[in-house]
Amino acid sequence: MSRQACITKQPKGLGFFERYLTLWVVLSIVAGILLGKAAPGLAKSLDALSITVDGAPVVSVPIAICLFFMMYPIMVKIDFARVLRAGRSIKPVGLTLFINWAIKPFTMYAIAVFFLGTAFYGFIGPDAMDLVKMPLGTDLPVGATYGVGTIVEVDGIRMLQVPLWRSYLAGCILLGIAPCTAMVLVWGHLARGNDAHTLVMVAINSLTMLVLYGPLGGFLLGVGKLPVPWQALLLSISIYVALPLVAGFFSRRWIIAAKGEIWFQERFLHILTPITIVALLATLVLLFSFKGETILNDPLTILWIAVPLFLQTVLIFGLGYVLAKLLKLSYQDAAPSAMIGASNHFEVAIATATILFGLASGAALATVVGVLIEVPVMLMLVRICLKTKGWFPNG
Repeated sequence: MSRQACITKQPKGLGFFERYLTLWVVLSIVAGILLGKAAPGLAKSLDALSITVDGAPVVSVPIAICLFFMMYPIMVKIDFARVLRAGRSIKPVGLTLFINWAIKPFTMYAIAVFFLGTAFYGFIGPDAMDLVKMPLGTDLPVGATYGVGTIVEVDGIRMLQVPLWRSYLAGCILLGIAPCTAMVLVWGHLARGNDAHTLVMVAINSLTMLVLYGPLGGFLLGVGKLPVPWQALLLSISIYVALPLVAGFFSRRWIIAAKGEIWFQERFLHILTPITIVALLATLVLLFSFKGETILNDPLTILWIAVPLFLQTVLIFGLGYVLAKLLKLSYQDAAPSAMIGASNHFEVAIATATILFGLASGAALATVVGVLIEVPVMLMLVRICLKTKGWFPNG
């Protein structure tokens, strides 16, 4: 496959913002907790600036703006016009789609249920509950049951009260069905993989997500006895996947036509990276201003969520890597194929958890833990790839 089929510029290694992403996330956690203590009403006031449907808040405008700027830079990097020409290698493309959509969502569900619902159940607390948004379009009275939840009223707003471990499970599910963040372009490059294949798979997964994210999310949330807010799920996909995708497609064409591709690649995209990180960190500060008390009361909360996410990442990487060897892929295709499945599109997961369950929910917290472990775990997998490249042809 031609390396020039889908890219015009080699991905660079980790930049300043990406290299220290875990540090920025930790600092955001601290800042959010301090904000929650110093100004407990600020985050709630911002989150209250919402678009409402039938009196119920559906889309928080400040959060929607932050999340759009998280997603748009990812989508604008994709040259969809060249995807089909670059995706002629059936084996690596087929392997990645199989791992991402036929295996990964279900292993994530099974691992999360085992650890959150069994192994760590006593630590999380059998009686611990979480308040999440009422499913969009649902009009049930206080005291009514919905799945495993109960309708309660908090500050004049009806909320759904669910077991806390199931709220964490929902966040893990949303991570498991959101494969392949744009940062996988960096992981593939650091592992000396096929950059064109990596970029093609980012594009293909972005398109596939439009079709499969909603049905898989609804199915697994339903199996987990969690509310399945289909309207909100479709709204989330429309706002946080389809809208940035369309905006990225048209703005890319307009900018390249006006300024040229070299300016687009070397100037415009360079500006977008810190914007993405800043938008992500602003969202995290708000989220942890809500969840600070929970974390201070039980600091091990992050660990209970991180363990299944870590094991899932390593399992999916190992499975993809072994299957790539059995398929006799070259190392340049095998490394990114395995890491694409292991990486999570945490931007989509955070956005979806926020609109479905609320910024203050355990589900949103779980998706943030995915961000926290992403960089160190993926760098570990890059090192494993480099040390084992001799296992593959052309390694």
